[in-house]
Amino acid sequence: MISSVRGTAVHVEADAVVVEVGGVGLHVAVTPQVAHGTHVGEPVLLHTTLIVREDALSLFGFESREELTVFGQLLGVTGVGPKSALGVLATLTVPQIADAVAADDDAPFRRVSGIGPKTAKLIVVQLAGKIAVTRPSGAGGTDAAPAAAIPAQVVQALVGLGWSERVAAEAVDTVAADAGESDRASVPALLRLTLAALGPARKEPVGG
Repeated sequence: MISSVRGTAVHVEADAVVVEVGGVGLHVAVTPQVAHGTHVGEPVLLHTTLIVREDALSLFGFESREELTVFGQLLGVTGVGPKSALGVLATLTVPQIADAVAADDDAPFRRVSGIGPKTAKLIVVQLAGKIAVTRPSGAGGTDAAPAAAIPAQVVQALVGLGWSERVAAEAVDTVAADAGESDRASVPALLRLTLAALGPARKEPVGG
């Protein structure tokens, strides 16, 4: 089992990074937030798990052990595969997941691409009492950024992933106008929706 990867980032995609460890490049699937915070040529440490299937060996990486633990718990839910579990962590923070499960609220999970109503309910039922989350002193139940700062943060993330600031800003404005209130109030959710609208990164020159 590969439980962690420490090395140099040699390539960054919208949902994956390639980390060079001892001359070997490891392709690690990550959330868009992790990809945005990873820069080519800089050191990176990811807590990882290796998913073994007949036709593939897939490595999934996270910034914290807490996220890795929740990823494993999500995989234990009937109907949740690695991509869907990663999608949950791309859309919701660990405290938000814990709060939704504690409140028996499956609505946040239904907003995740690939998670249907039945699976969302199963997540709440099967994870009840299992998620332990460490909160900073004085922290509330959510990690939402100030509403006015959310579109700007999403634009910065998209620029870091290869889109020009103009294209990114226009896409965020368009998506935000049609998004629900909860999606507009969440950086991960708005970023995910905008990435879906833009499609694969075009790597346009910044300022183009």
